[in-house]
Amino acid sequence: MITVIAQFKLPQPITKELARQTFLSTAHNYRDLPGLIRKYYILSQDGGMAGGVYLWNSREDADRLYTRDWQSFVREKYGADVSLTYFECPVVVDNISREVLADG
Repeated sequence: MITVIAQFKLPQPITKELARQTFLSTAHNYRDLPGLIRKYYILSQDGGMAGGVYLWNSREDADRLYTRDWQSFVREKYGADVSLTYFECPVVVDNISREVLADG
């Protein structure tokens, strides 16, 4: 599995409620996306940084999303360029489903 942290500095800080509304307006884009296990929308406590944490089955699955078109969408929606950081994610502990997921 691969975890990707996408983050960007907002042109001006936003409230948690505005972030919630904005994030909900795009959440449908990530439903049933091939290879995406989970996505978390994130907002810094001061409202100045935002982004997402994505858990993918593979790097190939992740790369199908992070195209120039997707980066342009983020830039237009949030007014900032996004930075992507990739991490190997060999084990996930999910306390809601009570599962431990492991690569392989």
